[in-house]
Parts: sequence; structure tokens; C-alpha cells
Amino acid sequence: MKIIDPHLHLFSLEDGNYGWLKPQNPPFWTDKTIIHRDFHEKDLSLDSPLALTGFVHVEAGFDNAQPWREIEWLEASCYLPFKSIACVDLTLPQDAFAVLVDKLTQYQTVVGVRHILDDDAVRLLNLASVQDNLRTLAENNLIFEAQFDANDTQAVEAFFDTTRQHADLQFVLNHAGFPPSENDKPWEINLQRLSKSKNLWVKASGWEMSDRHFSVKTMLERINALIACLGEERVMLASNFPLTLFRTTYSGLWADYLALPYSEMTLKKLCFENANQCYRF
Repeated sequence: MKIIDPHLHLFSLEDGNYGWLKPQNPPFWTDKTIIHRDFHEKDLSLDSPLALTGFVHVEAGFDNAQPWREIEWLEASCYLPFKSIACVDLTLPQDAFAVLVDKLTQYQTVVGVRHILDDDAVRLLNLASVQDNLRTLAENNLIFEAQFDANDTQAVEAFFDTTRQHADLQFVLNHAGFPPSENDKPWEINLQRLSKSKNLWVKASGWEMSDRHFSVKTMLERINALIACLGEERVMLASNFPLTLFRTTYSGLWADYLALPYSEMTLKKLCFENANQCYRF
């Protein structure tokens, strides 16, 4: 089966900054040393019958002040078909933001940008300047990747209002809003709210961020909830490599996905077709 992995990160510690990977900086994970090394395209190994035919690289803190440097490194070092989600600062003044977006769109792989909202989601999404910058993204036909905790109802409401304000902007929620390994009710209710935004897609990934031992049984329950909310056409299975190594190997995660009790047609949508459409391969 062909796979497009719509959420992964590659590292070159010599070329990039990666402040978050340094041991003296947060997050202070006790197992952070597992990913404190270079990761390149050759590390994306899958076992037959799976075949990686493309991927989406999501910014990894290479150089947040000059995010085009990460794109230049990727385009010079990768050979598989791939698309890039670049880093941006949504709080930049509108003119400076427009200049940055113009520069990023000169690169052939860039299809979107990300600003990690996390605990600042409500505050940032209530800024008029941020809403102006989101309009700039829509004008440039770019995707906005949002990362925040969908268990936080206030953050979900602010994000939902934003998706409705920008009906011509495509949004993608990273890591399905961090579904918990237990007590998913607030998360599921909030996802049902977000599902009413027809310009929103969701990537199911980052299980290890909620629980290093996230079970396949619970993973299936959360993916089923996503499909019930958004349908099979707006849900994508992804890896979050190399952070997935906190829980399992790259090939091990995709083997978990392939073993889920879905029809072949559904698996093709979740593992290939939806990402192919969403990210314009």
C-alpha cells in the first residue's frame, strides 16, 4: 500500500538551531536524548507491503527567525516527493508578515505554514493582527497548520470562530488536538464542534505526546471518533517522526495503522488519498 506521511520532521543539528532539542531548554522530557541527533530521509524506512511515496515536512525549529533556511536545506537534501509546512510568527506586523510569506512562496515545496499556538491559542486568536495575517495566508493559497490542546474548550471556541471567519483558508489540526489516552469526552465534544468547519482537516498522530504507551486499542477508538465527526475524507494518519520513537519505531507505527480493522478503501483514504489531496501532491 502506498503511504504519504503528512506529518514528520527531519533534523540536521549542524545546520539548524533546534533550541527545543537542547537539554537545557524545555520541554524537559527525560527521554529527549532519543531524538537529539540527525534524522534524514533515509531513516524513513517502511516494511512491505507499505511503500512511502511522499511526505509532508512540518517545521521543526530549524531557524524560526529565518524559516526559509529549513526549506532550502530540505529541498537540497530530499529526493522523495514532499511538501513543506514552514514556520511563521503570526504576531509579526502585517507588512513584515506579508514579506515573509512572499519569500516562502518562492520555494516549490511550500504549501503552508505553522505557528504553534498551544497555551497561547485564545490570546493569539483574539488579536486583530493575527486575523489580518491569516487573511494574508488565504490570499496566497497557503494552508495554516494549528497545534493546540483540543481538550481546552476555550481554545477550541476561539479556533472554531477563526475557521468560520476565514472560510477561504484551509486549516489543518495537528495531532488531532492531542486526544487523551483516558477520558476523551471533552476532546470528543470539542472535535464535534470543530467538525462543523468544512475547511478543517485533522491529522491523527502524536500519540506519544499524550502517553508514551498509547495503546492501539485506544488509538482505534480515537480515530473512530475522528471519522464519526469529520468523515473519512478529512482525517489523515501521520507519524510525527522522529518523536514517534518515544513510543515505537517508524515502521512499527505504520504497521499499527495497517492492522486497524478498516476496509482497504478506508485505509487508502486515511494513509494516502486524503494527504495527497490536502497537500496538493
